Amino acid sequence: MTRNIIQSLIVFAFLLFTFAFAVFAQDESRALKTWEVQKYDVTVTLPQTEADRNLTARAVLNLKNVSGSVGSRLTLRIGSNAEITAVKVNDATTDFSKGEEKIGGNNTLQRVIVRLPLIQPNQIFSVAVDYKLNVKENSGLNALSPIGSQFLPLSFWYPTPNSWYFARGADFAPFKLNVIGRSSGTTTLTSGSQFVVGGGSEIGEFFEQKLNGQPFFLTGSWDKVEANGVSVFLSKGADAEEQKRASEMAGLATEAKAFTANLLGVAPDVPVRIIGVRRGAGFSGGGTIFVDESAFRRQKIDSQIVMTIAEALIKIWLGNAVNVSGDANGVIREGLARYIATQFLESKFGKEIADVERLRQRTAYAAIVNRDAPLNIVSPLDDYYYNAVGNKGAMIWRALVKSAGQNEFFNQLRTQMKDGNLELSEIRAAFSAQKDFLDYSFDKVTDMNLLVGLPQASGAATKIALRNAGPIDATVNIEAIASNGEKLNAQTTVPAKGFGEVNFKTANKIVRAEIDSEKLYPQINYSDDIAPREFNESDMLLVTKRLFDKQDFAGAEKNARTILKITPRFDDVRVLLARALFAQGKTSAAEKEFQTVSDEKLPTARSLAWANLGLGEAALKTGNKAQAAKFFEEAIKTNAEYGAVLTARQERNKTSGAAAIDQSVKDFFVQFDKAAISGRKADVDAMIVSGEIPKFAGGIAGQAEQWQTKVLQVDKIDANNVLAEVNLTTKFLSKNNESGTAVFRLSKIGNNWKLSGVEIFEVR
Repeated sequence: MTRNIIQSLIVFAFLLFTFAFAVFAQDESRALKTWEVQKYDVTVTLPQTEADRNLTARAVLNLKNVSGSVGSRLTLRIGSNAEITAVKVNDATTDFSKGEEKIGGNNTLQRVIVRLPLIQPNQIFSVAVDYKLNVKENSGLNALSPIGSQFLPLSFWYPTPNSWYFARGADFAPFKLNVIGRSSGTTTLTSGSQFVVGGGSEIGEFFEQKLNGQPFFLTGSWDKVEANGVSVFLSKGADAEEQKRASEMAGLATEAKAFTANLLGVAPDVPVRIIGVRRGAGFSGGGTIFVDESAFRRQKIDSQIVMTIAEALIKIWLGNAVNVSGDANGVIREGLARYIATQFLESKFGKEIADVERLRQRTAYAAIVNRDAPLNIVSPLDDYYYNAVGNKGAMIWRALVKSAGQNEFFNQLRTQMKDGNLELSEIRAAFSAQKDFLDYSFDKVTDMNLLVGLPQASGAATKIALRNAGPIDATVNIEAIASNGEKLNAQTTVPAKGFGEVNFKTANKIVRAEIDSEKLYPQINYSDDIAPREFNESDMLLVTKRLFDKQDFAGAEKNARTILKITPRFDDVRVLLARALFAQGKTSAAEKEFQTVSDEKLPTARSLAWANLGLGEAALKTGNKAQAAKFFEEAIKTNAEYGAVLTARQERNKTSGAAAIDQSVKDFFVQFDKAAISGRKADVDAMIVSGEIPKFAGGIAGQAEQWQTKVLQVDKIDANNVLAEVNLTTKFLSKNNESGTAVFRLSKIGNNWKLSGVEIFEVR
């Protein structure tokens, strides 16, 4: 069966599913929607006891009939764990029924079906829903805890008519949010302007987001740093270095905002907040951005943090100030935001750094290119959705800007944004000269492959054959590298399903040729863009890592050097080169490469972790234990890569003397050891923060015959949280004795420690 037939069957199946889904849900038609949210007004009451696992809420939605027909039924979607107690329409109590809606796999939403008085087209009305939401287990999407609660849109914690998976765009609207009953010493945060209401035990935070958004909030304890008009919330008790990282992030946010304003117009008036979180990093909404709490403890800002902040700020324009909807809306909301963010990264850190980021995006998309669908029909139900609309989308916008010109592109974009709404169809219509490219890019699966032939010398010229296996013409740059290192470039158009040729007049032998050296076009294969062909795969990191994992360190070194010759700033590959050198006993050379990664302008957090571990191991080889211990500490603080952090902890224990350990932490584990072998689940649960690690707790109670903990190290996270590294010896029913390293997260509630997470568990 050919690839085209398979793709046709996939598209047909998807369309069939879409039709069935539309008939079943009625309001969820792909072509149009019935109800549009004009405003949310949500009041939340948090539980007052740790044992209470219910969020109590009242959500009032102002809705508009946008279908053009009279409406008499409303379907709201909310999480399946919600208990609806009452529904009112225009302040009148009304009956409702419930149903189930599958959203992929074993996941479901609850459908709340409300009968309405006849609602005329363009008529606005209100619906109030009273409900409780049970949270069985804390996660990054929803959590209830005395140390911090968190509810993000994809936890489906509030009712809304159009599913978060609606192909033409989920509901975004201005919202008001009032949170009551937070724990003492904690603060509530979301997006928009903040006001404090009430007093005493009824104190709450009231927020108003005047731009389009999706309600969310979190509570916790933070220190606040104000810089350049940006509020940064970082772990309580942050030291000077952490505050320095906070100021740097604020500065980046300010620069990204100014960069975007030059392209998209005056910046929307909304507070910008950057919040350090334990879970949910990468989420953003209406100018509020979640970053990993560990990012403040790292020695420098990493590449993912820069992209997260930049993309989040760009979405204030694309989605918040301007409503983005319609088919393939994610290509604008995610893809255009990623393209502009990468352009900002280039302006701030240089083209080489931006090219590495584009390489990561391209590689991520290449991993799913053979199973994705056309962008105009992909849905958040697809597991590859964000990869496709974000990474392929960014490539399409870059190619369009290259063709149309930057000034023309952003002039047209600003024109389309003036009415406060933006759809992909409007942008496509504005660039009719690029219709063939845009029709192919958005309406078809990726089916392009560009190939280059071996350079053929003929007298004083060298001829290079080209091929385009794709369905549209490709205007590309051809780069040739001569034996003396000279780079030559030529631009040509290779016709669809056709061949082309370029000639370079040079006396030097051309040793390497590359088609589409700018990598403007999404392709099904990138490895044949180069001649002589270097590798048979598009993933440059994988071709090195695969050999490294097989312990073919010489082969890994060879591949890494080949890649770095062309992409010297690719820190992920340089780390593998350094590790391969170290494994071969080439300590001095490895140390040099690790240091290069550590000095890099914008490495990944993973690279920082491995670089510090490698520098520590190199220092240990030369007998410098004190210096080695410092590097191991840095690797641990990055908290970015499991293997690197685990090894750094093991090496630190070899180099450090006996650590001073807080007696209260020792006392906690004495009590926990007793609870573990008591046979009573209630004893174990009493020592764990409610809602945290229930499976871990359930696996201990009634099963452990022996549980003995020896505390080795305690690393402070903030004023109320620590990581305790322990040596653990256990014996479970019907099992042999096991022992090994574990790292537990402890959180202080009142004056007492409780277990709130298991970060590492290497007990075998």
